[in-house]
Amino acid sequence: MAISKHERAKGALMGAFIGEALGVGPHWYYDLEEMREEYGEWIDDYTDPKSDRYHGGLEAGEISQAGILLKMMAEHLIENDGYDQDDFCRMMDEDFLPEISGQAMAGPGGYTSQSMRHLWRARVEKELPWDQVAGNADTTESIERNIAQAIFYADDLESLSLKITANTALIQSDNLIASLTVAFSSVLALLVQGESLDPEISTKLMQAVDQGKLPFHKVTSDDLSQPPKNNVVKESDLYGEGMFASPDGLLSPSYMARAAEAEEIVIEPAWKASIVYGMPCAIYHMLPAVYYLSARFKDDFEAGVLHALNGGGQNQVRTMLTGALIGAQVGFSKIPRRFIEGLQQKDELLALSDQLAEKL
Repeated sequence: MAISKHERAKGALMGAFIGEALGVGPHWYYDLEEMREEYGEWIDDYTDPKSDRYHGGLEAGEISQAGILLKMMAEHLIENDGYDQDDFCRMMDEDFLPEISGQAMAGPGGYTSQSMRHLWRARVEKELPWDQVAGNADTTESIERNIAQAIFYADDLESLSLKITANTALIQSDNLIASLTVAFSSVLALLVQGESLDPEISTKLMQAVDQGKLPFHKVTSDDLSQPPKNNVVKESDLYGEGMFASPDGLLSPSYMARAAEAEEIVIEPAWKASIVYGMPCAIYHMLPAVYYLSARFKDDFEAGVLHALNGGGQNQVRTMLTGALIGAQVGFSKIPRRFIEGLQQKDELLALSDQLAEKL
């Protein structure tokens, strides 16, 4: 039986909230033996963070700052019937920045990311205008909050790419970060549409480039061989020269999906994807592991998020993004009930997920 688009959209957003909350306890243990000593050999549910760790003071099942910002973005999209950059900036100025202090171990959720600390210093301390506040963090903060935009604009890849690029550029200045953020968001959009994270997904993304829906540079033919002799790319052509220099961020998901399907490529247990692709926070460590796990466990939400979680390091983001991608593939009804029941704000988050899904 086909999974409805509403089910996929709701599964994606709730999957992200669940993944983020699962990571609150065992977040950022780079010594896996220490993590196992604290939480046991296999973490399979929400856990309380230790008082001296990053999210000390929260309880099992609570979302932390990444989840709070995703929730705010979803609320913004529902209230404005889409992304409104001026209102987003107002929301951040009035509702979020007053709650943080520019310090790492402070603010909602117990820990404030590099991007948000930089933003606070630029907006609050230096009083800079919004077009001068972006920082150089190479992490996934823009992907995290823009999961909501990827869902909202799942049927309109052109709007998705332009609006997510604009939102990313407010806070993270690196064009490569923006391109990888749009790439992940486009993958999620296709999954909400009903596609699967398989070796063919990059072909579908590159077709969107050809159709002018995604602003990535491309001069090769469809099989990535040389361009025709009469190929001419105009500097002024947004979708020829491209807002982003390379389409490689759109090609990565298929390679990870091939690795997940290939019998001769073995990552066992699957949580060791964090070691293969890297445990740190940078976006180029996060996305390969997320794509691999989301392709390998495309039909098994529980296995996917728990392997993402038990890999340690930046496991909160790994589990959040994996939860979104698998949630979109299996649909909300296939998410184990205990993960829903264990969320501290389940009623509010469920209502929010329904409201956002209805906007499709």
